[in-house]
Amino acid sequence: MRLLGIDYGDKRVGLALTDESGHFALPYKVVANTPQLLETVAEICQDSKVSTIVLGESKNWQGKANPIMKRVGAFKAKLAEATGLPIIFEPEFLTSAEAERIQGKTDNLDASAAALILKSYLDKRKL
Repeated sequence: MRLLGIDYGDKRVGLALTDESGHFALPYKVVANTPQLLETVAEICQDSKVSTIVLGESKNWQGKANPIMKRVGAFKAKLAEATGLPIIFEPEFLTSAEAERIQGKTDNLDASAAALILKSYLDKRKL
């Protein structure tokens, strides 16, 4: 059972995958947010035998949806239709900043943020 974590951004989208047992979240890749994004993510889901998608839910300091959430919600609906997979929102707060603190600013930063979102979801499941 493999899960895919997604850190959605207007320019770049970070992707993370679990190992095959579904226990460890690992950065996978960063892809450009282009019209081909849905096709790319759907292909990764199929090739990697993903069973569930965990999508970062962006909120502000007051716990209200950030402006990007309208686009994230639209992406979620289209992705669910394209893949047929369940998609779960996982609250994410400053994951990109945390990833940068851990590894520094790199080209893989968004994938590391996606891994943090996915790890948060996995940690909650273990409780």
